[in-house]
Amino acid sequence: MSARPSLVVIGNGMAGMRTVEELLQLAPDLYDVTVLGAEPYGNYSRIMLSMLLSGEKSADQIMLNTPQWYAEHGITLHAGDPVVAIDRRRRRVRSRKGVDVPYDRLLIATGSQPFILPLPGSDLPGVIGFRSVDDVEQMVQAADNYPHAAVIGGGLLGIEAANGLLRRGMQVTLLHRTDVLMEQQLNADASRLLWHNLKGRGLNVLLNAQTSELYGRERVEGIVLADGSRIKADLVVMAVGVRPDVALAKSCGLHCERGIVVDDTLQTYDPHIYAVGECVQHRRLTFGLVAPVWEQARVCASHLARVGHRRYRFTRTATKLKVTGIDLYSAGDFMGGAGTEDLVLRDLRRGIYKRLVLKDNQVVGTVLYGDVHDGGWYFELIENGTDISPIRERLLFGKHYCQQTGGAR
Repeated sequence: MSARPSLVVIGNGMAGMRTVEELLQLAPDLYDVTVLGAEPYGNYSRIMLSMLLSGEKSADQIMLNTPQWYAEHGITLHAGDPVVAIDRRRRRVRSRKGVDVPYDRLLIATGSQPFILPLPGSDLPGVIGFRSVDDVEQMVQAADNYPHAAVIGGGLLGIEAANGLLRRGMQVTLLHRTDVLMEQQLNADASRLLWHNLKGRGLNVLLNAQTSELYGRERVEGIVLADGSRIKADLVVMAVGVRPDVALAKSCGLHCERGIVVDDTLQTYDPHIYAVGECVQHRRLTFGLVAPVWEQARVCASHLARVGHRRYRFTRTATKLKVTGIDLYSAGDFMGGAGTEDLVLRDLRRGIYKRLVLKDNQVVGTVLYGDVHDGGWYFELIENGTDISPIRERLLFGKHYCQQTGGAR
C-alpha cells in the first residue's frame, strides 16, 4: 500500500487537469492521484468545441490528455463516473458506480452548467445547451436529419454554435435579446460589422428578439417570439450563459455563493479541499474564460505541491471569436466612460474597425474587427499602463508603424 498522500480530483475537464499538469511539473511523485469525471473521455478542450461542431476539427484533435497519458503518469482515471457524495469528516468521495476513494487533499473542478431558459417547451427533445462533446454529437445528428435550427443567444458561444450548424448545412436563425451582438465584448459599431458578416454567410440574425415559448409534439418544432411571430426549429441551442456547478459542494456543506468560495490560494473553507475553474468564486467574481483558469491552476498546484508562495489575483483578459473568416478582438474597458476618449479608425469597404479607449495617456481598452494583428500589443499596453503620448497620433496604425517611427516598444 502506498505511503504517499492521496489527491482526488473531481472533474476531468480543462481546469482540473491543468492543475494536475502543473503539479506534475512541481512535485511529480508527491501524491497518488485519482481523477473522477462525468464524461466517458479523456480531457478535451472545451474551447475547441465550436471547431468540432463546424467540422474543422475531429474529436481526436481536440483531446488534451488521452487515457494513455493518465496511465503513463500513474494517475487512476474513472471516466464516465461522476462523484455523487463527499464525506468531509471521513475524507472520502463516492461515485455513481460505487467507487469509494479516500483523500488527503481534494480538488473540486466541476465546471459550470449551461443555463436553460425556463420557458414553456424548454424540456422538449431537441432543446440543448452547448457545453460538451455529447452536445456537439446531438447537434451533428440533428443536422444530418433536420433542416432548421435556432440558437438563442448572440454572445460568443451562440455565434460559434450558429456558424457551426450553418456549416453543417442547416438553415439557422440566431436570436439575440438586445440590439448589440456580443455586448459583453463589443460596442455597437463593431457589432454592426459582425451582423453584416453573419448575414452575408446566410445566417438569419434577429436582434431585440425575445423568446416566449418553444412548441412541438414529439420534439421541438419551433419558437414563438414575444411579438407572436414563429420560427421553425427542429433543434434549439440555448447559449444564454452558464452557472457554476456547485451542487456537489453544497451537498457536503462547503461554503458557496454563486460559486464555491475560495481564498487567494484557491483553498475552500475546508483546508483539505481546493477548487479551480468555472465552479469557483474568488473575491465575488466567477470565471468563464480560460486565461484566469490557467492562472488559478498554477497557483493551486504550487500550494498542493507544498511550495506555495503564489496568490491568485484576477487580471484582465482578451476575447477572440473562433469563427473562420471573422477576425475580432476585444480587451479591457472598451466601452469607456467619464474621463476617457476614443481613437477610432473605420474602413467599411475593407470591413475594418479599430477603437482604442484612452485615459490619462494610457490605453485602457480596445475593440478590433477585421484586422486584429496588433491585438496582443494593444493588450500589453493596457496591462503595462504604458504612456502612449509619444505615439498617440500613430497608435491606430499598429506596433510596426509605431516602432518604425521611434515610438513605444
